[in-house]
Amino acid sequence: MATFNLPPPNPISAPHHHHPHTLPLNRRSLLFLSATLPLLTPLTTSASAAPPPPDTTVTDRVFLDFSICPSYFLNRTLGESDLSLCAQPEPLGRVVLGLYGNVVPITVANFKSMCTGSCGSTYKGTLVQKLLPGQFFVAGRQGRRDKGDVKPPVGLIRNTETVDSKAFLLEHSRPGVVSLCLSENDDDDDLKLSPDYHNVEFLITTGPGPCPQLDSNNIVFGSVLEGLDVVRAIASIPTYIPGERIRQYNDLAEFLGDGRAKSARAIWNRPLKTLYISDCGVIKVAKPTLSPSLP
Repeated sequence: MATFNLPPPNPISAPHHHHPHTLPLNRRSLLFLSATLPLLTPLTTSASAAPPPPDTTVTDRVFLDFSICPSYFLNRTLGESDLSLCAQPEPLGRVVLGLYGNVVPITVANFKSMCTGSCGSTYKGTLVQKLLPGQFFVAGRQGRRDKGDVKPPVGLIRNTETVDSKAFLLEHSRPGVVSLCLSENDDDDDLKLSPDYHNVEFLITTGPGPCPQLDSNNIVFGSVLEGLDVVRAIASIPTYIPGERIRQYNDLAEFLGDGRAKSARAIWNRPLKTLYISDCGVIKVAKPTLSPSLP
């Protein structure tokens, strides 16, 4: 019988089936997975539970009119009058502020009360007592009305937001940020120790850059909506800046316990013109809220 020698099969032409590579799950792999999965779970949970950013929707609007009274320094006190009755005021302009009532409702409510005068006191007719060029200006210091200070208010809500960490989240990141003065407050210690004391001193950043040194130390509660040109005009007013020798003498006097050192510092960075709030109030609009805009 004839025999035929068949050629061996061609390995190239042989059908080849691709199978996905799988890793065998042995005992060691299972132990590794059981040890690492609990570590990954808290990271995912904490990322999803991140707190939302503060709601900086503008809920209220107020205005502050600023003027210069050239005749104030002729008489160091105003008697029964105040700066709102300045005979020949030089208007600088109006600043409109948008307030963040959803972030710090108590601070906003108290500020509105000071603008309307419903709390027995008002910012109207009071001085801008401090101006740091390129940073911010401060108004609302309490004290003697005939010296241009704010009369201590009596009808305000006790502000518990000053001890709430959530009230300090917003930053002084640009010109026109409005905040309640805490670290920059210069009210007399006698007033601060009173059980009826309410802090109403506020600052407005003037730019051109941010003021990070104010962050986490003062409560941002609004921003300038209109009148940033007025803020810049205020920032250009010259101030009293003591020389180095005066600063050294003041430091020595404070070290020796001389109470006059603090009184002397009260005039540092004071505008050399009598800058004051000639009028203020709440602006009533049909739609007071504006979309959020972080400062």
